[in-house]
Amino acid sequence: MNKKILPLGSIAANCVVLWNEGARDCWLVDPGGDPDELLAFLAEKGLTPALVALTHGHFDHIGALSGLMAKWPTLPVHIAPGDAAMIGHAMNVWPPDYPGVAKPKTLVTDLTDGASLTGGGLTAEVLSTPGHTPGSVCLHFKADNLLVTGDTLFAGSCGRTDFPGGSMPEMQKSLARLAKLDPKTVVVPGHGMTTTIGREVESNPYMP
Repeated sequence: MNKKILPLGSIAANCVVLWNEGARDCWLVDPGGDPDELLAFLAEKGLTPALVALTHGHFDHIGALSGLMAKWPTLPVHIAPGDAAMIGHAMNVWPPDYPGVAKPKTLVTDLTDGASLTGGGLTAEVLSTPGHTPGSVCLHFKADNLLVTGDTLFAGSCGRTDFPGGSMPEMQKSLARLAKLDPKTVVVPGHGMTTTIGREVESNPYMP
């Protein structure tokens, strides 16, 4: 599986583009902004998104949705039920950089714990990891030893829990769950550099 990490938007949220070698279909995880930059990369690689997956609903992780939906109106957008209300909500903005997005008609609230998300030749297991938001999830690509964590786990830190719906006790439970994964698992967080589960267990003060 190929991956490209594009830090998009003024807060530089990591949009993760995933695709199989030789394939034209891809996944877009957390398209946070700069739709023109994202579209240019897809055109360069000859890729077409099979789906969008959102690790959570905050404005800096969904900012490119309107641009994507304008080009691909039937593109499925997957999110956990606990965060679905954020999409299109008038309060989920940070102007002028993040003026908000319209709620896609194709929004699917199926990212529940243990579910398999499949499309475009790729499959990920959904891990429910509340704490940053009630509906935060991680996407675990077991065959590739890859974990996309959104704002649950960062290199050396974890997501904030002082926003509405955040919870430090829930975050601690979620991090404890991630700590049990294969130490060699590569972690692509929602912001910043990649890391591994093993490195975070050894050095991250928020990990158990």
